Amino acid sequence: MSLEHLVPALQLSIGPVIVISGVGLVMLSMTNRFARVIDRSRELAELLRNDATCETHHVQKQLEILIRRARLLRRAIEFASASLLLAASLVISLFLVVLLALEASLWISTLFILCMLCLIISLAYFIADVNISLSALSIETGINR
Repeated sequence: MSLEHLVPALQLSIGPVIVISGVGLVMLSMTNRFARVIDRSRELAELLRNDATCETHHVQKQLEILIRRARLLRRAIEFASASLLLAASLVISLFLVVLLALEASLWISTLFILCMLCLIISLAYFIADVNISLSALSIETGINR
């Protein structure tokens, strides 16, 4: 394998590496939101168990919303993780194609399309979580958006 053949593979792999970096940052935001949802759920569950004067119906309503948000965020994180795995597989595949002089354009295209589909689905779940959190905020404050 000469350097002339390796350089194009490196150039091709820059795109998926940038995707890995970008999705990693989005995933950091998702996991932070997920942690906040879990922490808030634990606080409300503790309040429900220990405070006899709390508004049970109100707290249970908040917990239902938080559970819904946690499920959405979990799905968003799962699809973002799948996107990352597919992007990493794409980088490896690009190098193997060059190293072994294979014709694998269909394989490479399929990996890229699946990577982007997982990212789109992940972002759709993330947007749904943001919308639910805004709806929950308007219910909490009594102010319609």
